[in-house]
Amino acid sequence: MAAALDGLLVLDLTTHLSGPFCGMQLADQGADVIKIESPQGDSMRGAPPFVEGESAPFMLWNRNKRGIRLDLKDKADLATFWELAERADVLLENFRPGVIKRLGIGWEELHKRNKRLVLGSISGFGQTGPYASRGGFDLIIQAMSGLMSVTGPKDGPPYRIPLAISDVGAGLYLTIGVLSALQARQKTGEGQWVETSLLEATVSLGVYEAASYFANGQRPEKLGQGHRGSAPYQVFQTKDGWLTIGGAQQNFFVKLCALIGKPELATDPRFKANALRVKNNAAIVAILQEAVIQRTSAEWMTALEAEGIPAGPVMYHDEVFTDPQVLARGMVAEVEHAKAGRQKTLGVPIKMSATPGGVRRAAPALGQHDDEIKKRKA
Repeated sequence: MAAALDGLLVLDLTTHLSGPFCGMQLADQGADVIKIESPQGDSMRGAPPFVEGESAPFMLWNRNKRGIRLDLKDKADLATFWELAERADVLLENFRPGVIKRLGIGWEELHKRNKRLVLGSISGFGQTGPYASRGGFDLIIQAMSGLMSVTGPKDGPPYRIPLAISDVGAGLYLTIGVLSALQARQKTGEGQWVETSLLEATVSLGVYEAASYFANGQRPEKLGQGHRGSAPYQVFQTKDGWLTIGGAQQNFFVKLCALIGKPELATDPRFKANALRVKNNAAIVAILQEAVIQRTSAEWMTALEAEGIPAGPVMYHDEVFTDPQVLARGMVAEVEHAKAGRQKTLGVPIKMSATPGGVRRAAPALGQHDDEIKKRKA
């Protein structure tokens, strides 16, 4: 059965992670995504670790795409680009604002030549505003979005989240924007320019922090492992590892108190409501920690699951990718790469009952589909 975006032609001019991640989302759902690289290739082809000389990160977030090399400053290659662009449904780019216009492929020219084209742009700070011309990497945006200021131990320095949350967040937002523009095109017959930035994406993810600041005008403080609106809701050390417990909901908290042999805590004036537990989080956590460390993670999981209290062990990635639930949901897939051979990759997290997406092809080797695309004109 055809995937949801089957028949959609997407040109992916993006590099690094944010833009390619958006292109991957569209490709996973069936779009024909052509990754257009400079003759030297996307700089992320140099990102370790490598398998048979091919970058593992690059291969992961460029899967399901075909690839072609084009030098947009070369007249013949530019002509090939326009042959593709005039028939494409979507074009993705993440150059600094103004670069595509200087290359002669800005929104005005694209829209003039192809009224139905949707242009999707990601930048560090957006196409307008005083920081528009700045370059923005995930690290810088985590700092400037407020994310680092609330991450890490209470008394420690600002912390960067190891996940590339700003890049991935912007890629996901652009995916939503592109799909929205394609839906609008059904009504108007015309495409539009969709843009977002790493800054906007990351600021928008701080929903608890924004709500807190808007409510009281004060800087949200660091909470370490605590949660801004729920308690107890954090990680605890067990006899042999670490375990997360989501016991903030009142019925869960009552059961948790009974489970540790202290049912009276449920009516303690400090803890009898979630808002009170948030205020006195350190006290309730200390009591719970004293109990939790007495048993293993597996023992606690058995006890907590029996009571229906949400909980989960802290897992390392070798455990994640062999976990029966992760495997049952198809989050580990395999593809055959032209140079690196058989490779594992992430599965598709969106499940659709009638038009499922999937992992159909490996990321392209540099220039792998040059002849195919030029001869067949995509």
